[in-house]
Amino acid sequence: MELKIIDGDFSVCRVKDLSKVNFGGNYYFIGKTDEEFSLVCETKDVPDNAEKREDNWKAFRFEGVLDFSLTGILSAATAVLAEERIGIFAVSTYNTDYILVRADKLEAAVSALKKAGCKFKAF
Repeated sequence: MELKIIDGDFSVCRVKDLSKVNFGGNYYFIGKTDEEFSLVCETKDVPDNAEKREDNWKAFRFEGVLDFSLTGILSAATAVLAEERIGIFAVSTYNTDYILVRADKLEAAVSALKKAGCKFKAF
């Protein structure tokens, strides 16, 4: 399994609405439920209508396109991190999965995943 650390700082936010989201940014993930709009984006792109926000996240992704028939990839990685007591915020896209960890836990996360056999494209 190959992972790539995404350069930049990320934030997890709850926004009032999507009117001020920078859809031109490099990364943004949006979730909508009957209770909220959630946004994960680069910290520099947090909109001013964020009602709550958690800064200081780092992200990495599984490289390549993950076929929908593959099972347990995200689960295996998160289990390794859970054993090290590293909290995560996971996001899935059509192609792949992303894991966010607190910035102060990034090195520990990378170390644990390397020990478990993961390779990193850059760090």
